[in-house]
Amino acid sequence: MTYKILVAEDDKAIRDSIGIYLKNANYDVIYAKDGVEAVEAFQREGADLVIMDLMMPRLSGEEAILQLRAQSYVPIIILSAKGEEYDKVIGLNIGADDYITKPFNPLELMARVSSNIRRFYEYRDGQHKNKVIAHGDIQLDLFAKTVEVRGDIVHLTSIEFMILKLLMENPNRVFSVDEIYENVWNEPAIDVKTVTVHIRRIREKIELNPKHPIYLQVVWGLGYKFATK
Repeated sequence: MTYKILVAEDDKAIRDSIGIYLKNANYDVIYAKDGVEAVEAFQREGADLVIMDLMMPRLSGEEAILQLRAQSYVPIIILSAKGEEYDKVIGLNIGADDYITKPFNPLELMARVSSNIRRFYEYRDGQHKNKVIAHGDIQLDLFAKTVEVRGDIVHLTSIEFMILKLLMENPNRVFSVDEIYENVWNEPAIDVKTVTVHIRRIREKIELNPKHPIYLQVVWGLGYKFATK
C-alpha cells in the first residue's frame, strides 16, 4: 500500500525538499502553500498523514489543525521554526501527534513519518478482536478502537489511545515518562514533555475532574499509573 502525505508549507524550497525525500521513500505527496489550501486538499483528496507548518498566510497551521481535527484523527506532524517549549505544548494541545523544529534533519522527519503511520494503522486496524479492557466506568475496546467513559464514547487520537491502552493493560503499575514514550513511540525517549501533554489531554476526556484525577494518577518522581484501587 502506498501512503499519501499532505505537506503544508509556505516556503517552496522546503516544501519541494520534503516532497523529494517523501517520494524517494515511496510516498505519494500532495502540497499546500497555506492553511486554506491544506484544509481544501485534505477534504478533496484525503491523506494518511499531514506535515504542517505553523506560520502560513491566509490560515495559520494552528487553525488548519483545528479544522482537520474536527473531521479526522489522521496523524499530524508539526514542522515549525517555533521551537520554544510553550509552542510545542500548544501544538500538541490543539491535536498534533508530533512536533519537529526547524532546521530539521530530513532523516529524522522520514523516521517520524514512518513511525506515525505505522502506529496509526496499528491503532485503526488492530489485531485484538473482541478484547475489551474495563476498569471502573472506563471501557477500552481494542478491536473497535473505542473508549467509553460512563457510557459515552470519547474520541482519542491514536497516540492518546495507545497511551491509555498501555496503562489500562497494566493497572496500578507505575510507568516512568521514558517508559511510556518508548512503549508508545517505539523509539528511545527523546521528547518526554510530549507524554505529559498527551496525559493531560486524556485526563480532560476521561476524568470527571481532570485536576483531581481518579484514574490517570501521577506518582511524583516516578511517573504515571492507571489506578483501579
